[in-house]
Amino acid sequence: MNPFLGLSSTAAYAIGACSLGLAILVGALLAPGPLRLPADRRRPAAAPGVSHLTTAANRLTSLVDRLLRRDGQIHDAVLVRAGVTMRPQDFAVMVGSSMLVAGATGVVLSGPLVGLVLAAAVPLVVRVGLGMKAGRRRRAFADQLDDSLQLIASSLRAGHSLLQALASVAREAEQPTSVEFARIINETRVGRELSVSLEETAARMGSEDFTWVTQAIAINREVGGNLAEVLDGVAHTIRERNQIRRQVKALSAEGKLSAYVLMALPFGIAGFLLFSNPEYMNKFTESLLGYSLIGACVLLLIIGGLWLRKVVSFSF
Repeated sequence: MNPFLGLSSTAAYAIGACSLGLAILVGALLAPGPLRLPADRRRPAAAPGVSHLTTAANRLTSLVDRLLRRDGQIHDAVLVRAGVTMRPQDFAVMVGSSMLVAGATGVVLSGPLVGLVLAAAVPLVVRVGLGMKAGRRRRAFADQLDDSLQLIASSLRAGHSLLQALASVAREAEQPTSVEFARIINETRVGRELSVSLEETAARMGSEDFTWVTQAIAINREVGGNLAEVLDGVAHTIRERNQIRRQVKALSAEGKLSAYVLMALPFGIAGFLLFSNPEYMNKFTESLLGYSLIGACVLLLIIGGLWLRKVVSFSF
């Protein structure tokens, strides 16, 4: 039975018109809109809106940059050795912000003294972290150097030029060797002497082995000869040195572990007594004699740490 039989013609027309309008509305909502270009493509010269926070951060980094450039140079050697690609001014702003956050946290939790200690500990921790990261990069560069020299010698035998051989190392080697050789190639392409770039890389990575490579390349460019054979000889020498270095590292690992245990033992005992029997440790902070004993302990600990470091450290 047709449900519209009991309706008048006007009501039927009205229902039909509403249905048609609803269908048109649904189709308009579901249909894809017209293709529009973004504003930056339609008006490329128009600068996008910048927030106040971004403006303040840019002004702060500019101020730090001027302060770092006051003496005519940028102090980014530590960042470069550690492989940090951040700009020095941005890194300085990040460290300063971390100091403020750490200081404020310490003040809220325990008071001004703890806040001052936490704020002063931030740059120390950052410095130690950068030093450790730079040390890992130096060791990785030294371990990869013999393979890199073998790759350079193979490229030279294949008929490539020295720059093409260095570029092959930049493409195929692992980090940090690839990054350092890519930097050498880029500096050479903008007009810098290859020998100068190689010498700066050797100094930046603290690699005596790469200094030998730099000298071998410089001598070969002056007097000529088969550079591939020279690099093969240098690579063989470096490979033997790396093997001896790994043997010494394995033999001295026990001594280093003993040094770490001996250095951490006083702090562990002091912390245990501080939590288990605080009255026993309070005697050291109640008189001048106690503070004198603490100072003597710290001095002896520093002397012992330097002595242990001298015992377990070896130079090649």
